[in-house]
Amino acid sequence: MFRVSQFMREIIEPTPAGPRRDPPGPVVIWNLIRRCNLKCKHCYSISSDVDFPGELSTDEVFRVMDDLKAFRVPVLILSGGEPLLRPDIFEISRRAKAMGFYVGLSTNGTLIDDRNIADIAGVGYDYVGISLDGIGATHDAFRRKEGAFDGSMRGIRLCHANGIKVGIRFTLTQDNAHDLPDLLQLMRLEEIDKFYLSHLNYAGRGNKNRGDDAWFTTTRRAMDLVFETAWAHAEAGADKEFVTGNNDADGVYLLGWVRRRFPERVDHIRAKLVQWGGNASGVNVANIDNLGIVHPDTFWWHYDLGDVRDRPFSEIWGDLSDPIMAGLKARPRRIKGRCDACAHFDICGGNTRVRALQLTGDPWEEDPGCYLTDAEIGVTGGSERVKLTPYGKGSYATVAS
Repeated sequence: MFRVSQFMREIIEPTPAGPRRDPPGPVVIWNLIRRCNLKCKHCYSISSDVDFPGELSTDEVFRVMDDLKAFRVPVLILSGGEPLLRPDIFEISRRAKAMGFYVGLSTNGTLIDDRNIADIAGVGYDYVGISLDGIGATHDAFRRKEGAFDGSMRGIRLCHANGIKVGIRFTLTQDNAHDLPDLLQLMRLEEIDKFYLSHLNYAGRGNKNRGDDAWFTTTRRAMDLVFETAWAHAEAGADKEFVTGNNDADGVYLLGWVRRRFPERVDHIRAKLVQWGGNASGVNVANIDNLGIVHPDTFWWHYDLGDVRDRPFSEIWGDLSDPIMAGLKARPRRIKGRCDACAHFDICGGNTRVRALQLTGDPWEEDPGCYLTDAEIGVTGGSERVKLTPYGKGSYATVAS
C-alpha cells in the first residue's frame, strides 16, 4: 500500500529519513469466506452466492490466530467474499480485537443495515473499508446488481453515524475512470475518512477482465488528481487519508509530481520513498484464503505456499525453499527488462509480480503495468510504453510514443 497522504505531510513537515524497517510480522489479509452476495467483474477470489466447502471452522480460525499473534502479525484484514455472510464474523472479530490485533473489515457494504450496525460498532473495528466502483449505475454495472450503490452508501452512512472509521476502495479501470472526480467529491461531502485507489491486478475475474485495465494515460491523469486532492487536504490540515495499491510505480510517479511542484523537497521525498521500499508481497503482506491456503498476497490465489491445517502460518511464511518466496524476499529482487534497468528500482522494488506472471508466464519479467515512460525511469534504447492497448480480450501490445 502506498500512503500518499503520508508523503504529502512530509512535504509540509519533513521528518528524518532512515533505513527501511520491516514490521515484525506481515499484514494478513484473511478471506474468511468465499461466498458473496455480489458477482463483481474484478473479483480476485471469483466469489459467488453459494456455499464453498472446506472452509476453516471457528476453532480452526482461532488456532491460526494464536499462531499469528505469536508470530507478531500486527494487522488482520478480515475479508471475503463478503465477510458479513459468515455467521461467526463478530465472534472472530471480537477475539481478534481482544488479542490486540489492528482489525479491519473489508466489505461491499450492502449488508450493513440497522439490524447489524450495533454489532459492527460493538466490535470496535479499527477500520471498515467499503468498495465503490463509481457512482450509481457505474457501480451497479461493476457489481452486477441494480441498487448495489445505494446499498453500499447506506452502509457507509451507518458506519459514519456510529463513529466507525470508514473508507472507500475504488478499483481503477478504463470503464470507470470518469467517475473518479465524483468519488473524490463524494468523499468530501459524506465526510469519509479514507480513499483507497486500487489499480486493477490480473487475478481472478480481474485477470479475465484485464481488457478493461486503464490505459497508461488514464492512469497518470487519475494519479495526478489523487495527488492534487491529497495535497489540498494535507495543506488544509484535514485528517483524511489517501492511499493507492497494486502499482508501486505510484511512488516514482509521485517523485515526478514533487519535482514539478516542490523541487526543493525532491531529495527528501526520494529518501522517504526509498525508506518505504515499494512492493511488499511475500514480505510484509500475506494472504490466507477461505480454505486455509497461504499466498504471497491476495492476487496470488493460483499459487499455494502451504495449508495452515498442515503447517502453522509462521513456518510457511519463513520457508525459503519455495522459489517464489525466495525471489520475493530477496533484497534486491532480481527482475528483468525495464525493471532491471530502472533508475528508481530502489523505490518500487519491481512492482507487483502477478501481472508479469499472468502475461508472460515468468514472475520475474518486467512489470507490464508500469505506466512510467523510459525517460522517467532513466532507460534508453527501448520503446516508450505510453498506455496499455487492448487488441482483443486479454491481449496487449507495447505502444511506441
